[in-house]
Amino acid sequence: MSIDNFPQIDKKQQDRWEKANLFASPRMPKGKKFYCLDMFPYPSGAGLHVGHPEGYTASDILVRYKLMNGYDVLHPMGWDAFGLPAENYAIATGVHPRITTHKNIANFKRQIKSIGLAYDWSREIDTTDPKYYKWTQWIFLQLFKKGLAYESTVPINWCPSCKTGLANEEVFNGKCERCGHEIERKALRQWILRITNYAEKLLEGLDKLDWPESTLTMQRNWIGKSNGAEVKFKLDGHDDILTVFTTRPDTLFGATYMVVSPEHPILKKIVTPEQKAAVEHYQAEAAKKSDLERGDLNKDKTGVFTGAYAINPVNGKKIPVWTSDYVLMGYGTGAIMAVPAHDERDYAFAKKFGLDIIEVIKSEQGVEKEAFTGDGELVNSGFLNGMHVQESKAAMIDWLTQRGLGNAKTSYKLRDWVFARQRYWGEPIPIVHCPKCGVVPLPEDQLPLTLPEVEKFEPSGTGESPLSTVESWVNTTCPHCGGPAKRETNTMPQWAGSCWYYLRYMDPHNDKALVDPEIEKAYGPVDCYIGGAEHAVLHLLYARFWHHVLFDLGVVSHPEPFQKLRHQGMILAFSYRDKMGAYHGYDEIDFKDGKAFLKTTGEELSPMVEKMSKSKKNVINPDEILSQYGADAFRMYEMFMGPFEASKPWDMKGIEGISRFLKRTAAWSESVKLFEGPDPKKSEILKNKTIAKVSEDIENFRFNTAISALMVLFNDISKLPQVSQDTFQTFLKLLHPFAPHLTEEIWQQKGYEGFVVKSAWPKVNPDLLQDDSVEIGVQVNGKVRDRISVPANASREEMEKLARASAKVQRSLEGLEIKKVIVVPGRMVSFVAAPQK
Repeated sequence: MSIDNFPQIDKKQQDRWEKANLFASPRMPKGKKFYCLDMFPYPSGAGLHVGHPEGYTASDILVRYKLMNGYDVLHPMGWDAFGLPAENYAIATGVHPRITTHKNIANFKRQIKSIGLAYDWSREIDTTDPKYYKWTQWIFLQLFKKGLAYESTVPINWCPSCKTGLANEEVFNGKCERCGHEIERKALRQWILRITNYAEKLLEGLDKLDWPESTLTMQRNWIGKSNGAEVKFKLDGHDDILTVFTTRPDTLFGATYMVVSPEHPILKKIVTPEQKAAVEHYQAEAAKKSDLERGDLNKDKTGVFTGAYAINPVNGKKIPVWTSDYVLMGYGTGAIMAVPAHDERDYAFAKKFGLDIIEVIKSEQGVEKEAFTGDGELVNSGFLNGMHVQESKAAMIDWLTQRGLGNAKTSYKLRDWVFARQRYWGEPIPIVHCPKCGVVPLPEDQLPLTLPEVEKFEPSGTGESPLSTVESWVNTTCPHCGGPAKRETNTMPQWAGSCWYYLRYMDPHNDKALVDPEIEKAYGPVDCYIGGAEHAVLHLLYARFWHHVLFDLGVVSHPEPFQKLRHQGMILAFSYRDKMGAYHGYDEIDFKDGKAFLKTTGEELSPMVEKMSKSKKNVINPDEILSQYGADAFRMYEMFMGPFEASKPWDMKGIEGISRFLKRTAAWSESVKLFEGPDPKKSEILKNKTIAKVSEDIENFRFNTAISALMVLFNDISKLPQVSQDTFQTFLKLLHPFAPHLTEEIWQQKGYEGFVVKSAWPKVNPDLLQDDSVEIGVQVNGKVRDRISVPANASREEMEKLARASAKVQRSLEGLEIKKVIVVPGRMVSFVAAPQK
């Protein structure tokens, strides 16, 4: 076998690793442990494109590095396989989702294995396996018993085409992200989880995590803790009270109108006959929008006057009550007091509808053109006049509390989690509805509750799950009284299986418990979690919530599941369009001199960097790359493209360069002369610097600069007439996490024992991290006149002396008088000179 036939080498080495069971984790770690976790994929029919393996490659590099540093590593892989795509495919084709899912999993697994990733496949999990979702159901029962799971009829995003509820994130511009149909707001019976009970714990836990600051900020904003006050407003002509939450009780004198959510139940009571039709029409339009759209700060403000008035409790003034969709029923009380002089959104609304704007915090520019949101002295505010914001907040809360008109309050934007889907392909919820006993949890010894076998998967059309039509499954007996009862027909959302999968990897074959406590204590928490930033909020928040509950129940020993988190950037691709705007795939294009031309007409095409998608014909299949260049070139190029967390475009010219480097490495390994003993000191110093650099860069996800350092080392040692055994092996070990197949092949051909990945990572000799000499620049009046070599540890005096001795510098100083000398140790000597008098 030729050593540069990379696809053949890939297959050979992957077979060796599998036969040796090389990446199997011990049941219990014996020494230092390292748990590295990838966000497991949804196995779609399209398979992987080149963007998917970026995170997997990074984790593999880290894992191989840790193995070589003596860690007991846990590095598993599995499948997040429940969900809407498989069910929609089943509806369209009649093929059972289980069949489609297993076929997709097999393809994904083949592709992942072909990249040579160091996974322990004996721990593979699949969220659709009843042996797995038995424990997802078990966790739900614990939530139910703890009072954290409850039923309620709530308005949800409903797609009439898909006939299912949608999460806010699945709605775009008022339409279903999947099918494009306009969504509706529909009140349905749902299971809901009280994630709000854990708002404070979820907030506090963020302070202990090594996560990207942007992700921490997103989670904090999603939880949205606010300190303020609840204020009670009487409604003119009604006995009802309208309660609002505000973070700015100090501005109460400036409240000039109220706004209630279109879903607020009080609307039916207070809307006047003249305004009823307008309000009902507005409610219907608001029902078509998702909460994310309604909360957009930049959207145009809309609203309708209800005809009702509220009484401002601090001054007795009547202020109009409006309804607007920017107020959400799920946040606060579903009603706000509007202070347009000091809130930008209220200001825009007041300007549009001609409502009063009263300044109550003095500002230099006034409030004629924009809201003032800063601090200042209160005016037009009765007993608060002369105070500043913080002082006046406390004073107003005291005033309200003493009169029973309000009280201090902490509020959160976080809302309880709607935990139900009206679909077939999901985990059954282990609940029975009994006419006598009510809602009854299924006994734990009856888990798993499996899905019934069906031939049709179409939604019921009534808003209920397709399971509601399977009478033989729905009709059951009550576990309490033994009487006739019905099973819960909603299924769990796809989030459920991914909330705890990292725990099952630790002990995947345990049929007695979710995870053995001793194993969990030994392997937990996850030391490094790698995945896309698109999961920065919901998946991570939901998983943290379940983990906190399991911690309180004593099931897990650590309060947070993921200690360190890193996100990979998106891999983009060049797409090509003709003059008419039509996209063309790579098979339709000729590339000449860096330009793209349409094969059929010769028209030059316009390139654009965009997200990969079938419609743009720019999806790059890793199978094609692997068959041409091999796995190592693919892996190294993905890491060499740029910073790990940055988005970057895939460019075939780039992988060509990496492939040439690997071919040079292969050829050199066959021809190099090896000897026992040290290399020239310059090369020994560079080798030690490279060990330190690559080690630090791997730990800090700077893979692109680690590869650059390896290339610099190779360029140096490949020019030597002979190379020491130590340097040769060191280079292979440093390169191994990035190019494992080629390095294992060379290692084997040279007759070295075992596997590279089982060898010890090279150690740095601190005495050889410092060059004997360094090159510095010498300037005269800001211009570099010479570059000279000086001892690496030269003093300022020695550097100046050597700089003065330079013939080039002496010529530049002729006729000049040195006025000042600036010495930067190890870098530069600069002479400031003027003509001699």
